[in-house]
Amino acid sequence: MRVALAGSAALALGACATVPGAGVAAGSPITQAEAQQGAQYHQQLVGEFGGAMTGPQADYVERVTQNVAVQSGLATRPDAFEVTLLNSSVNNAFAVPGGYVYITRQLVGLMNNEAELAAVMGHEVGHVAARHSARREAAAQRNQLGGLGIAILSQVLLGGNNPLGQQISQAAVQGSQLLTLKFSRTQELEADQLGVQYLNGAGYDPRAMATLLQSLAAQNTLDASLMGRGNATIPAWASTHPDPASRVQNALQLAGAGTGVTNRETFLQRIDGLMYGDDPAQGVIEGQQFIHPELRLSFTAPTGFYMINSTTAVSVNGDAGRAQFSTGPYNGNLEAYVRSVFQALGGQQQQLAPQTLQRSTVNGLATVIGGARVNNGQQEVDVTVVAYDFGGGKAYHFAAITPAGQAAVFNPMFNSVRQITSQEAAQVVPRAIDVVTAARSDTVATLARRMAYTDGQEARFRVLNGLSGTDTVVPGQQYKIVVRSR
Repeated sequence: MRVALAGSAALALGACATVPGAGVAAGSPITQAEAQQGAQYHQQLVGEFGGAMTGPQADYVERVTQNVAVQSGLATRPDAFEVTLLNSSVNNAFAVPGGYVYITRQLVGLMNNEAELAAVMGHEVGHVAARHSARREAAAQRNQLGGLGIAILSQVLLGGNNPLGQQISQAAVQGSQLLTLKFSRTQELEADQLGVQYLNGAGYDPRAMATLLQSLAAQNTLDASLMGRGNATIPAWASTHPDPASRVQNALQLAGAGTGVTNRETFLQRIDGLMYGDDPAQGVIEGQQFIHPELRLSFTAPTGFYMINSTTAVSVNGDAGRAQFSTGPYNGNLEAYVRSVFQALGGQQQQLAPQTLQRSTVNGLATVIGGARVNNGQQEVDVTVVAYDFGGGKAYHFAAITPAGQAAVFNPMFNSVRQITSQEAAQVVPRAIDVVTAARSDTVATLARRMAYTDGQEARFRVLNGLSGTDTVVPGQQYKIVVRSR
């Protein structure tokens, strides 16, 4: 979570009069209208994913992506594609009309060779070449989905069923959200097929599409396990690109007996030192604690809940309720601030205001608690907003939704919000990928013990390196571990 975005959570999406790409043949060059659409939302998308990274690692990702993207026929020059490495700890990649292609550093860190990087980027470019977003956008407009910019908690309030509320936009994303909606299974399979085709054209091993999908499925399962959930709900790439596990065999069939380069050693050399996990500048999650060294704040999620950090909010999710921690414009009136959050949650579709307001103090912070009971069309729910005055014209808040009568489940979290000291802030150190060479005496267990985590070390190591539960390490071969790095 960065400093401030949440005040505009109820902004609606303005429907376009025309849909760029509609009626354009698959594989045709980028049109002027598509280029204008991509440029219109580029900065917004970059901002929503933590900003663009620069330097040798970003240059490498750009070069690999451009070389595979040009196989699509969308453009004849590699530099016609604008490639952005995003500073995000979410596993995600996407492309939008106009030749704009994006991937998060977290997803790059999950890969094990250059061919896998080319595979996921080829897949995303395949969606654009097939004009999938144009079909999605046209369908969305036909279904009058003009209010997709409402925040996640509004979706829950109005009967939505997405527990993560679309990682792509924790607040209003307006027009850009249509570009990153979930693809259909048919579209996924078509993009897989195009991605394999582009891999072959660029000289990469086409089997990389299957190994990449295997890693995504394994990461999805691991995340669910670490969060104590029986069903996988992240990474975001898996939620916007359905069911990677079921597509592995199809990808293998598409690859056939094809051969090509993987460039494993080059890839590992280039990503050595890449930040992994949360960027302290956006706050970090350590177990049940969220701590933000720059904003000097911390809180602890209740047992049984898991957190997702984004650039606009921290989501707290569990079977007993959902909440978000964020910020917004503040004029010094905490009660007015709470009312504005309620109004944003209701959006244009529902007038929402607190039915109760209570002043309090939490760990020395002036606090206002607002509550309301609302029928979302399926059941009655309690909406709770707790706002904290951090001084200096800054306020932060929780917005929570629980089944009626169960709002107290979040009370320990509400009461845990506090300012942290400069010493505590200085102890927050980022993680990074460290590429190491396995010694003769090394095993999965010895390398896993070097992972900078207190839980799931071996499982994390295996998934990070694409190893199955029975694979062993090979002396002299390079592997990724995650270490603390300053």
